[in-house]
Amino acid sequence: MVLDTQSIGLLEEALVRLARGFEALEEIDVELDMEALRDVLLEISERMQDNFPYFHPLYAGQMLKPPHPIARLAYALSLWINPNNHALDGGRASSVMEKEAVAKIANMFGWKTHLGHLCSGGTMANLEALWVSGKLKPGKKIVASEQAHYTHKRISEVLQLPFQSVSCDRKARIDLNALGTLLKNRDVGTVVATIGTTATGSVDPLHDLLELRSRYDFRLHVDAAYGGYFILVDNLDMETKKAFDCIKEADSIAIDPHKHGLQPYGCGCILFKNPGVGVFYKHDSPYTYFSSTDLHLGEISLECSRAGASAVALWATQKLMPLIPGGTFATGLQKCRQAALRLFSKINPDPRFVTAFSPELDIVIWAPRTESVSMTSRLSKEMFKAAADRNLHLALADLPVKFFGDCMCETKIDQDHITCLRSCLMKPEHLEWIDQIWQILDEIARQLAL
Repeated sequence: MVLDTQSIGLLEEALVRLARGFEALEEIDVELDMEALRDVLLEISERMQDNFPYFHPLYAGQMLKPPHPIARLAYALSLWINPNNHALDGGRASSVMEKEAVAKIANMFGWKTHLGHLCSGGTMANLEALWVSGKLKPGKKIVASEQAHYTHKRISEVLQLPFQSVSCDRKARIDLNALGTLLKNRDVGTVVATIGTTATGSVDPLHDLLELRSRYDFRLHVDAAYGGYFILVDNLDMETKKAFDCIKEADSIAIDPHKHGLQPYGCGCILFKNPGVGVFYKHDSPYTYFSSTDLHLGEISLECSRAGASAVALWATQKLMPLIPGGTFATGLQKCRQAALRLFSKINPDPRFVTAFSPELDIVIWAPRTESVSMTSRLSKEMFKAAADRNLHLALADLPVKFFGDCMCETKIDQDHITCLRSCLMKPEHLEWIDQIWQILDEIARQLAL
């Protein structure tokens, strides 16, 4: 079986124990048409086959990583209660679990005190960070690199704050010279540092941005939605590690447990270094907060109803695999990084391909070598399709030619962007599958007469 089924029995055992906590209640009759349920479920199982195998190591395309079995089981178990983590009235146990789980993430970044909560994903986490920035730096500009996630520009428009993107260097990181020129106008309120860009996995030079902050007094928001968990690994290059070591100096951090945190979708996290920013969330609710004088999560978040199941699943995962260097969780991430380095080591010296810079995290970017950028872009699409025909699923990205540097010195530059192949090697199992992935790529390259 390629899908895990062996853990399903544990769910039934856990449900029996959960039910014991409500034995004092009178029985209720629940009528279920089991045959009808069965028909619908089996139809879903058929329809869900119309998907790429995101869970398999031969899927090496977009940022899709299967949740850990403990996350799946804990999420499902909580649905028999279906807690809402807006107020303690609706999610007592799961709200405590959320606070504990978020504190573990904050501690991973070196924060003993913080304000934070889970949210639906990186977009919402970044929105809250920029919303707070707008309160503290009203009317001032939000700045992010051209390779930062597009959501920052969109969020700025929603918040009615000015936004400006900054060019990148040849490694897809924010260009410090361009940023320095912009900062001289003294109208920048927030700089977004991306720790793991969506396209290339590049890491902005956070240590240099901190030096600029000391001169220009802006808020520094770290968008670590993709790359944040790599702070736990010990196989980053020196420059990248230097950036991770500085994350604790940021004003706010966004991270997505539903990416590298092994969670189902719908689990992002926003953290603020200064708990005092909670004053901006203050609101009156005459019908919500009555069961406890403790902090209700709805009092420090923009979202109202939120799935307590997400908190339960995250808590369970972190209980099973603590967020510590050298632990099981960190070891899995290190394998993802090793897989990227191994694939890059096969592609980079091969004269049939051109590569961008060496991967900083676990994303590899490359393209077939041809006589022109336009032809390379066309063949990248052909390789993408040919790989899928062999059950190897990659991704495509349109990136500036400058990211490929000297590799393109003998190539006709007939357009400024190149369509290239992109692989997110997010699963620890990818490390053992690199040879097979490379064999498929080699066969395709021969077929295309590269």
